[in-house]
Amino acid sequence: MFERSLPTGTHRQPKLSRRQLLRAAGAGTLCGGGSVAVGASGDDGEGFPPEGITTYGEAVTLGDGEVTPFSTATPAGVPKYHGVEFDREVVTGSLPTGDELAADRTSDDPTYDDKYAPTGQAREIHRRESLQFFVPFPDAEATPVTFLGLNWNPDGHPGGGGAWAKPHFDVHFHMLGTDTVDAIVGPDCAPYDGIPDEQIPTGYNRSPPETAAERYITDMGEHLAPADAPELPGNPAAFTNTLIQGFVGVDGDPELAFLEPMLTREYLREFAGTERFEVPQPSVYPHDQRHPTTYSVRTDPADESIVVALQGFEQV
Repeated sequence: MFERSLPTGTHRQPKLSRRQLLRAAGAGTLCGGGSVAVGASGDDGEGFPPEGITTYGEAVTLGDGEVTPFSTATPAGVPKYHGVEFDREVVTGSLPTGDELAADRTSDDPTYDDKYAPTGQAREIHRRESLQFFVPFPDAEATPVTFLGLNWNPDGHPGGGGAWAKPHFDVHFHMLGTDTVDAIVGPDCAPYDGIPDEQIPTGYNRSPPETAAERYITDMGEHLAPADAPELPGNPAAFTNTLIQGFVGVDGDPELAFLEPMLTREYLREFAGTERFEVPQPSVYPHDQRHPTTYSVRTDPADESIVVALQGFEQV
């Protein structure tokens, strides 16, 4: 377990594994859905994540593999990436089912009983079974990003008129401390009536009033979806990779509090190459640090891992 109020600027030793091997550049892929095609190497020519300036955090176990957060910064301390590396075996191997998580959650001797531990915690979230992990990023000093909230949702979850019912991963890049996020209990307790338009990222909408009871989710907050997501409305088969942006009430006021790529297991299982996507921006930010402007999904040249990373940090 780590401190609920995460220290900033804390460096951990990189994990001694294949992640420290020099990675050669690979070929890019053509991208759809508004993404920009880039090579499988780093955006400025290094292997990815760049060796020598990347620090790995603590790995957690998910199915047949591990998931590891990392942070990358230049020698001068300028942030380049906050990312999450999935072993390929995580998406191709066996993962716990909803029935298995439900049984474990009510067991006298549970396996998944601590979201701060390497095996995570089985919880009912979004009214569905979920396996959840809270893991700190190793260096978050120059950005608003604090910790990773990772969820495996074997039966998907409600929202978007059934748009997100596919088995998928929620990768939360939180911007508040774990003590604040820990205290969120949903869905019926949103502590604010509205969000000022200037705080809402371009192209995003709050859920309609008839589903307001689902807005505030335990251990997360309120979720806003992009209006142009291909699975909305009524086309759940189109769901592959959608960026949610979330709000939490801080001292009674709404605050942009997490960025959340939702990625289906099917999408990650078949993924190869690199795709980069825009992170739509608000007019008013809840911080004065460097905010990400894009995120990417990548495989390494050996196809041993898949990375989801925030990048393009710009001073606000």
